[in-house]
Amino acid sequence: MAGLAGLAGLRAPCAKTQAGRLIRLLGLLGLGGLAGFWIDGAGAMGAAGALSLWNHQNPRLAKLGWLGWLFPIGSYYILAHFWR
Repeated sequence: MAGLAGLAGLRAPCAKTQAGRLIRLLGLLGLGGLAGFWIDGAGAMGAAGALSLWNHQNPRLAKLGWLGWLFPIGSYYILAHFWR
């Protein structure tokens, strides 16, 4: 779930006048969450895409932005996957 949260920002984008335009590009990392089905830890790394929702106008989507802080957990597992 956390790995795909960044995709919610791509489906329902913020207004162009809303602050934080560059951080919303992290929503593209939500696509990396799809790789979590095949690569260990990629789902949690894709959670970094949820950081793009931190100041969304929709309060429900803004709450999903906190899931983005789960991405450091995935960094350990993705490194372990490629280190083998």
